[in-house]
Amino acid sequence: MDDAVPETPVAAEEEPAPDPAAPAPLNVPRAPTGDADVDAALERLGDADHLATDGHLEVYEDVHGGLRDALTALDVRPGPPAPPSPPGPRS
Repeated sequence: MDDAVPETPVAAEEEPAPDPAAPAPLNVPRAPTGDADVDAALERLGDADHLATDGHLEVYEDVHGGLRDALTALDVRPGPPAPPSPPGPRS
C-alpha cells in the first residue's frame, strides 16, 4: 500500500469577467494589396483594436492620410509617353 497522501488540487485563481466596455479587437481580416504604402496604412487599422472608442479617430485620420497620399502618388508617377501630336495644317 502506498502511504502517500494524495495531493489536493490547488484552486486556480479565477480570471475576472471581461469588461464589456473595454476595447476588444474586431478581428477584421486585411488582405495584402501588393502596394507597400496601402498595406502599411491598412495594417495601422489594427491599432484601433486596442484603443477605447475615443482613440479611434486619430487612427482613422492617420490611415485616411496614408491612403490619400498613396492615391496622390499615383498621379505623379510617369506613365507611358504621350502619343505624338498630329501635324498642324500646312500653309
